[in-house]
Amino acid sequence: MRYNCLIVDDEEALSQSTCEYFNMFDVSCAWVPSAQGCREFFAEHTTDLILLDINLQDGSGFTLCKELRQRFTIPILFISARGGDDDVLLALNVGGDDYIQKPYSLGVLLAKVKAVLKRCVADADDGVEGVVRLGYNAVDLRAGRVFRDGADLNLKTMEFKLLAYLVRNRGRVVPKAELFAQVWGNAITGDGTLNVHVRHLREKLEEDPQNPRLIKTVWGTGYLLEAPEVEPVPLRHAAFGEAEPQYPQP
Repeated sequence: MRYNCLIVDDEEALSQSTCEYFNMFDVSCAWVPSAQGCREFFAEHTTDLILLDINLQDGSGFTLCKELRQRFTIPILFISARGGDDDVLLALNVGGDDYIQKPYSLGVLLAKVKAVLKRCVADADDGVEGVVRLGYNAVDLRAGRVFRDGADLNLKTMEFKLLAYLVRNRGRVVPKAELFAQVWGNAITGDGTLNVHVRHLREKLEEDPQNPRLIKTVWGTGYLLEAPEVEPVPLRHAAFGEAEPQYPQP
């Protein structure tokens, strides 16, 4: 069975009430209390999004997130009472797409989940075809994957969404507020979350992440993907078993 959302959290009362609330508003939701329960869930079911707590019955949500990222690219949103900056940064570094602190409002959480799900559907159905060249990287907007020298860079869900939005808006400065609204689906995502995702993109895409040529910071405003670095190319590169593209020198 396919669900819209899976909650992995050892707080039974909160998780059950969240599931019931989501189901009332046509967001099909399931709940498991442990990492093992999550593994067993995926043996029989699928989901579009995961809400993951840090403290589980049988281990750490951080460890489980790293494990899940080996198999899935679906959005993983951490939900936790732990609000320290170190926890937030670690959650994003191990593969989380966002961090929501408990106690949360059911209405606000539902709105955030719906926005992420809507964005996933929009990305799948936007009609974009082909591959876009970004320096030495090939960005497949349809498949949601990025390749370098034929190797999949395995971008996380939100990393790819952020990159795809910048690609589609190349050549103009995209304000942070617009990225929060269009990529994360809300206006309350913090600068820290955005900064971490941009840093990860630069580490994977740039020749010298400390001196980026592709994703430029416009201080006090937002980010700019330089138009001259991006050109449409045919859907032929080594990742698809085709001739490897000839990328320009940076």
